[in-house]
Amino acid sequence: MPVNSDSQVKIMEQHQQEQRQTAAQEFQAALDELEDILQEQPTVDEASQVLNNGNGSVSDAQLAQEDEELAAIDIEAFEDAVADIEQYFAERKQ
Repeated sequence: MPVNSDSQVKIMEQHQQEQRQTAAQEFQAALDELEDILQEQPTVDEASQVLNNGNGSVSDAQLAQEDEELAAIDIEAFEDAVADIEQYFAERKQ
């Protein structure tokens, strides 16, 4: 039994809508994850206040190591976010 062309169009449109919804959900999840990561990390000002208040003494070597660790986390998070965004736009063009 042949399938009506209108039915095929409706099926394709429904499939595209489902893909868009999935991509939008994945994109939003990536943004939420990035926001969580950024909120967890103290700002430079907050770290300076802790040091200036005498609440801890940290050596230059320890600060340098922490900076490297934070930079690695930031880079990984941003790379993940960029990959998710690129995937979202690639799927959107299809």
